[in-house]
Formats: sequence, structure tokens, C-alpha cells
Amino acid sequence: MDDNTVLTTQEVADMLKIAKNTVYELIKRGELNSYKAGKKVRIDLNDVLEYKNRTMTIQPVRNSASDKQNISVQSKAHVEATKNNGFVICGQDIILDILSRYLQYHANGVQALRSYVGSYNGLYALYHGEVQISSVHLWDSDTNEYNIPYVKHMLPGIPAVIIHLATRIQGFYVPKGNPKGIKGWEDLKRKDIAIINREKGSGTRVLLDEHLKTLGIDANGIEGYHRESTSHLAIASTVARGGADIGLGNEKTAQQVSDVDFIPLQTEQLDLVVKKEDINRPEIQAVIEILNTKEFQLEIQGIGGYNIENMGKVITEA
Repeated sequence: MDDNTVLTTQEVADMLKIAKNTVYELIKRGELNSYKAGKKVRIDLNDVLEYKNRTMTIQPVRNSASDKQNISVQSKAHVEATKNNGFVICGQDIILDILSRYLQYHANGVQALRSYVGSYNGLYALYHGEVQISSVHLWDSDTNEYNIPYVKHMLPGIPAVIIHLATRIQGFYVPKGNPKGIKGWEDLKRKDIAIINREKGSGTRVLLDEHLKTLGIDANGIEGYHRESTSHLAIASTVARGGADIGLGNEKTAQQVSDVDFIPLQTEQLDLVVKKEDINRPEIQAVIEILNTKEFQLEIQGIGGYNIENMGKVITEA
């Protein structure tokens, strides 16, 4: 099967080794993307693989007191890392996968474990010592700053170092030709717009929620607001097949998915956060060295969609 394979609910059930009714339940709860082909339900293979990857990592739960997600169940990677003094890099961007590969072959490197959770949950895991590095792209509307306010708030009493990775453009995915004439954040006030949202805890979800707060828009009044997916690719694919009018994500993914247009909205800052007490660890120093090498930077530049100016520079201590 290739990545464009379309599956029936029975095929998904066989693939996941679950009952067919369970597949419908996952779809009903918004945990598995689907669409209608006539009267039949169909699921893209990409969405099934994305669901499998998501359920193999940390499962966030809602804190009813603060309406923020905390991490209550450790992933197997975290458990093994704690047991074996492992090294975990937390975050969802492809740069981190490439970084992990370079780190494996560095003289002072290590075979890093990867945890694919969003920025908010990554900082939470860093605070609890479950990961050694967390990537962040969290915008604070009150200060118009990226990352520093969140690091200070979520790592109380823990000095931290922020290392710059890259900047990238965030914006709306809309169907090809932009049939509803979407222009920007204000369009989220419209009643004829349905969205597909990112999961709570992701930097993209925080970006959306901060803009809704600034504009005074009630999230509960937006059709599709509570329908979530956990990757830019899944969001863009949903929009491309007519499952939503708007999805929020980065420009690079829009270039990978046919039948979507991209409306740029904001330049976001992607950084790494480590505890200051760990900054001189050989593995952390290896990460900084790798980020500053021409070889690594050229590979990231070749991917496209990133501005790598000042990559690897320590931008602040929080």
C-alpha cells in the first residue's frame, strides 16, 4: 500500500486488529479522520498511520480546573528513557528527526528517543524530567513574543536555555481556488466556515486560541473547533478532500498536498528548550554543534519552508 491508499472501515479494523464498530466509534469521537464516498465511509491510509503514531506516544488529558492538558500517561519511550538514562527529544517537526539522525553519529552524540507531542506538553514533560530537549513554538498574544513567556511560566524555579532552530510561516489551508474567499483571522467569525483543528497542547492550537481571545471570538461558536487532528499533513489533507473550509498549519505542508491553497498569516519562531543544568552535557553540546554545522543547515535549507538564520544560537536564558 502507498500513502494515497483509501481504506474501508473493515480494512481499517483488520489493520488495527479491532472490531469494525470500534472504527466507527473512533470516527465519531474525532480520533480518526474519515469522509464519505457516496454513502460509504472511507479512511485514508495516512490518517490510520497518523492515528497509530499518536496513540503510541503520550496521551494528554484535560485538567478540568485549568482547562489545559497535562501529561498523565508516559509513553514507552519515556519509561525506557527514565529506566536506562535515555535521551529524549520532544516535538513534532521534521527538523528534530533529522537532528536525531545527526546526533546518533556525532562523536559525543547518542541514539536519541523521539516523543511526538506538541509544544505545551513538551514543556510539561521537560519540567518533570521525562525529556531532555523540548521544541517550542508558542505565541503569547499579551507580549507578542514567542516561547519565552511560556518557558518562564511552565518551568517555575528551573533556569532554562532557549536555542534557536528556525522560523517558518503559519497560515490557513483552504480548498484550491479559495472558494469562500478566506482572507484572515476575522473570517473565523463567519457562520459559513467549518474548520479542522489541531490538538490542545500543540503550538498551532495555542496560536489559534490566542488569536480568538484577542478578537473576542467564542471558540464554541466555530463549526469544527472541537474536531482535532495531530499533524499539519492530516489537517491539510482534510481540507483538500473537502472535510473543512479552513485548517491552520505551516507553509511547507501546503506545498506537499494537492488541492489546497495557503494563506500566510504569521511568522513563527521554532526553538529548543533545555534545562540550564544540562547545558554542558556532552549530548546537549553535540546538538548545539550539529545545529551550527554547514552540512546540517544545508540539509534543512534544502527541505524548504524554513528560515535558518541564527540556527543554533543561544537566544536567551529564562
